[in-house]
Formats: sequence, C-alpha cells, structure tokens
Amino acid sequence: MDVVCSVERKKFLEKQMSYTPIPYSDIFMNEKSVILLSGIAGIGKTWLLKKCLLDWSNNLIWTNVELVFYLECRRLNQYQNISNINELLHVFYKDILNDFSISKHTALFIIDGLDEFKYLNELLNPSSSCIYPIVNALTEVQNYKHIVAGRVYAIDKYHYMYTEHSDKLTIQIMGFNKNGINNYVETHVREEKKEVVKAILKESPIAKVMASVPFYLSSMCKIISDSNKIYTTSFLTMTDLYANIFLYFLQKHIIKNNGLVYQMMENENNKKYVLNICRIAFELFIENKFLFSKEELLLVINDFNEVEESLFGFIEKVETHLGYHYQFAHLTIMEFCASVYAYNCLSSDEIMANAKLKSCLSMICGLANKNQNSLLKFLIYLNPSKISYEESSILLPILDRLSKSYYEKDLFIECFYESQSSFTDKIISIFNERWFEWCIWINDGKTSYETSCDNYFINHYIKIGRKLGWLRVNKNNLSDEEKNLLILCSTNVCNVDFSCPIYFEGWKPKNKIKRLRINISSNLMTKKDFEENFLPWIILCEELHIKLHKDIDFINDIYKWIHCLNIVKLEIKFY
Repeated sequence: MDVVCSVERKKFLEKQMSYTPIPYSDIFMNEKSVILLSGIAGIGKTWLLKKCLLDWSNNLIWTNVELVFYLECRRLNQYQNISNINELLHVFYKDILNDFSISKHTALFIIDGLDEFKYLNELLNPSSSCIYPIVNALTEVQNYKHIVAGRVYAIDKYHYMYTEHSDKLTIQIMGFNKNGINNYVETHVREEKKEVVKAILKESPIAKVMASVPFYLSSMCKIISDSNKIYTTSFLTMTDLYANIFLYFLQKHIIKNNGLVYQMMENENNKKYVLNICRIAFELFIENKFLFSKEELLLVINDFNEVEESLFGFIEKVETHLGYHYQFAHLTIMEFCASVYAYNCLSSDEIMANAKLKSCLSMICGLANKNQNSLLKFLIYLNPSKISYEESSILLPILDRLSKSYYEKDLFIECFYESQSSFTDKIISIFNERWFEWCIWINDGKTSYETSCDNYFINHYIKIGRKLGWLRVNKNNLSDEEKNLLILCSTNVCNVDFSCPIYFEGWKPKNKIKRLRINISSNLMTKKDFEENFLPWIILCEELHIKLHKDIDFINDIYKWIHCLNIVKLEIKFY
C-alpha cells in the first residue's frame, strides 16, 4: 500500500484551520450502528479505542451491548483463510468462548488499523471471485454494530461502502486542543522546564502545529526536559523536529547513553548503525512496505541475527500464531530515515528520478541546513564513500528542477524553508531562468506552517530586489503571521487580487501596484468599510478592476476617488 505520510500530514494541517469539535459523550453515549474513526499516525486512535473499552467495562457507554470484540487488522492479516465471524472469534477469544454463537448476543466490533489490512483493496471492491476468505469475515462485521478506525486515506475510501447507511457517524481525531496541550505540559513536564516548553510551543510555528499530535508533543516535552540546552531555535523546521526525535530515541532507547549527542555521533559504529537503519527504511519505503517479513528484511540486510538484536526500538517485532512480522515503530520515523539515506547516498539526479521520494524532498533539502546550532549536522556525513560531499550538490539541483514547474512552486518554497537557505548567486540564477511569476495566496485553506514557509521565502526574495508577481487574498481575519506576510508582499508586488474586505489597524500599503483586482460582488459594503479596506490600495494602482454588489449606494463616491487618481485603465462591473 502506498505510504502517504507527507500528503496526510499536509491535509491534517489544513483541517486544523477549521473543524467542528464533537464532545466524547455525543459520539459514544448516543449509540450509532456504525462509527468510522480516522486520524493521522500517532494522533491517538488506538488510545481512544482503549478508553472506549475501559468505559464500556465500567458500564459508562454502550450500556445495551453485551459483548465488545476488539480486533487489530495487523493480526487479522495472519488469518486469511478464516471465512466467518464465529470462526474469527474462536481464534482470537478461544480462551473465553465455548459453544458460542454471535447471533444470540448483542455485540459490537472494534476494528483497529484498517490501513494495515493487507487485503484492503479486496474489502473495498467486493467480488465473488475473491480468494481471501478473511475479507468475507470482515464484511460480515458490517451486520453488527461496529467501529472501524484507521489512517485518514483508508477511512476516506472505506466510508463509500456506507453511502446508503443513515445511522452512522464519521469523525476524525485531531489530537489535543489548546487546553489538552496545556494540561499535558502541566502533568508531564517537570516544574523548572514548563515555561521553556510553553515558550517554544508558542514561538515555533512547527512546534505549535504539531503539538496537537500526542506523538510529537510527548517527544518534544521529553527532549526539552532532558536537555540543558536553551531551545531558542530548535524545532524551527519539520526536518529539525524529526532529527531531534530520531537522535533522542537513538540516545535514550537504543544506545542508552546519557552523554552528549556530539559524542555519540563521533563514534564510527554509531554512524554505521544510523546509516544501516536508514538504508533499511529507504529500501522498504520505496517498495511501499509498511509491514514486512523476515524474508523481506533479508533482501535488504545480510546478517539478520545481528540486526535483530540491534535494530529493535526503531523496528518492532510482532508475534502472531503464524510467526513474526516487522514494522517501523512510527511511519514518520521511517520516512525521515529514508530521507537521511537518500541525502547521504544518492545523487540529486537519482533522488529526482524516483517518484517515491517526492514526499521526502522537503526533508532531504532540510538536511542541507547549515545552522551549526542544529542537530541536523550529525546526520549528513554518515557515508564515508561520499568523500567529495557538498551540500549544494544535493540542494541546488533539486531547487533548480522544482523552480522550472509552476505546479511545484509550493514545494520549492517548502524545500527552501526547510533548508533555511539564503539567496546565493547560484540560487538567484535559478530565478533568472524560470518563466512564471511567483504568486502568494492568503486564504482559509493555508496552514500556519505554509504561511511560515511563504514568509521566509518572500523575506529573502524581496531583499534581493525581486518583484512578486501576484498577491491573492481571500481571508479577512488574519493571524499575526498572515499580517506579516501581507505587509512583506505589499512592499514589492506587481498585481494584487482581493476576494474579500481586508483591513487591520495601524497599517496601510505604501508602494505602487501595476494591477489591482477587487471582487466583492457578494458583499453589500458601506462606504466607510470600502474606504477603510480598499481605498489605500486603489490610490497606489495603475490598473483597477472592480466587481461590486449592484445595490451599493456609494458608487458616485468611488467615481470621485478614481477621478482624482492617476489610473490608466479602469473596469467596473456590478452583480
């Protein structure tokens, strides 16, 4: 199955901007026949299901349900020949079930980890010719009350099987809210470090958006609490966050050394170990293997016994009746490790030629970050055979390729931000060759991480005297980061496009604009609002295109303002 970390993370960050919270009681006290539960990796799906089991056992929820059966898809994969519910239950609950028939009881099934079900495609596309009986058993679950939980992409596909089912609820876990984050810090961080953690979660855009995911929040709290370093610039980029988590895990759980990271990474054996784990992650990642067998591991490594002893922690061994299977402890770590290997061992041409690595490009570029206060520097000289290593040999060709496609400009900006580069002569020469105008959007669908990337890029872009092609704004309630982006863009932009009123206290644009488009035909504005929101921009433009509501009562005032200005082209439409 495709590994979709980057896309899933991006969609999660977008959804963070606008979603409707649902109280726990509304979900589980009001008994629905079907609940589809989704969430990104590490968000807490399994923990929520375990809370449900505990609450049911204490008679707090599902009071009309006699029996609840919890089944994990990663274990169901091992029983492909089981064809019905009763047989399935006798395998997993054989110690407590005797002469049992599910039809005689009110039961609820919990299916956890749908994305890990090996036969998901067969389940989504039922066919009489299906050769895996376990698919029939899982389909039979739909005849009973049930909860199915999994990664977002899997549940999105699965819910189409219930298009005509009225008694269902589809929800996504978004992790901790602000109160939850504060409560976690108060409960799990020692007193002398609490203010440091809170400051980082407030100041770092990466830490702020990822703190809602328990996996990242707990990792950041542990890293900061266990360090004597003042984390003023840590977690500045996504790559930086992952590097901190990776090295902390390596130090505390694998090498089990309380020394300093630089001492740990001076050891050649430790470097070799890191490169080895990254190679395994890379080989499996590009083959889309999240769960893998001993045989599949042996295709990557030669001495399995040595690896089995040393790698566990990053890789988990899961025991079943049919033997063992293996998986990375967290898919995000697998993706990061694959990026580290690609950076250390592949050329830029090899990286760009492999479509599977597209989701890793921003991390690969992030490893080129030259900040000496970042732990990233310990992960970029792992391959002794790459003697003539230069950061630019990876970063510049990737940025060059991305800059030549209009459809990759957002990825270019993200890669530029992750690398924390400045505009050197070589990077400036890239802009001289590209054919399209750079455009910055400010709208409701933009995440705070994307806004941070844009701010970083535009700040450098305008400093070298370049003019932004377009600024497009379709949001009037701006965050501080978005206000800063708007101000930056306005200092040197050719064209501006507004699809809603835009105004905030204490600032007005000052620099000339070639073309201004204002589309507010759906807004019946007052003269005062129009004057505050748009007149400062109209004064600065050469061409003006306005779409207005047909019932506005101050059109004559607009004519008077325009008459006093040096506008060379005018278009006004009413709707």
